[in-house]
Amino acid sequence: MNQSTTTQRRSGVILVVVSAIVFSTAGIFTNGVTTDAWGVIFWRGLAAALFTVAYLIFKSTLKTEIRAFGRPALAITILASIGTAAFIPAFKLSSVADVALIYASAPFVAAGLAWIFLKEAPSRVVIIASIAAFIGVLIIVSGSLGRGYFIGNLLAFVMTVMMAGVMVIYRAYPATTAAMPAVASSLLLLPVALLFGDPRAAPSSEMPFLILFGLIFAIAAVTLAEGARRLPSAETALLSALEVPLAPLLAFLVLAERTGVQVIFGGAIIFAAVVWSQTRSTR
Repeated sequence: MNQSTTTQRRSGVILVVVSAIVFSTAGIFTNGVTTDAWGVIFWRGLAAALFTVAYLIFKSTLKTEIRAFGRPALAITILASIGTAAFIPAFKLSSVADVALIYASAPFVAAGLAWIFLKEAPSRVVIIASIAAFIGVLIIVSGSLGRGYFIGNLLAFVMTVMMAGVMVIYRAYPATTAAMPAVASSLLLLPVALLFGDPRAAPSSEMPFLILFGLIFAIAAVTLAEGARRLPSAETALLSALEVPLAPLLAFLVLAERTGVQVIFGGAIIFAAVVWSQTRSTR
């Protein structure tokens, strides 16, 4: 592995890890407010789009990003829109821990999609780490059965498939713009949120929280996209699984959402699998 490839891979790892850490706060932002799911989607999306556009204007790259918006970016926009539309309600209809653990299946979904569409077979290290992560998921699931979270968990899985698809597209078309699909997907959901919900009903006291969520989401979306273009799809998804143990921990600390022993133990296995895969990959 030459110096340029090593540097690119290292930056990709850092970007995806940052994205996972930031994304792990989504549960507390969503369940920490009384605003309904569509209201959260509207205000989060509007704030995220404005923050991202302001960032592009500051960098003087807005026109470049718009001109670079091609078919891959359009496909990413559609997948990200569907994923977000499923992601936010999933938290309202399930627990933060359940949504996070279901997202841990992303490495398997991304690896499968990359294998089918890109003929990119995951490395032995990633396969072993993914199996370990899957065992962690099974342990967590064993503690969440029979709690009436079926619809929320189904939406979480839809989100997982959509995000895995985004990772694969960025891997296949690494030159695809990262910021504009995030902006476009947020804007695309605004009329949908107005149609199915009433964002104006959101309490004024919760608006700063929702706007901050938009900023956090903008950072997470861009760092994930930038990292995904530098790493194999399965590895990107595996690193994103770091969100799994972090999200329930934050939910417990901030929302007092209690987490079972299975979630803690399973999350520890997933975290160890991710760390092990990275130490092996850098040798």
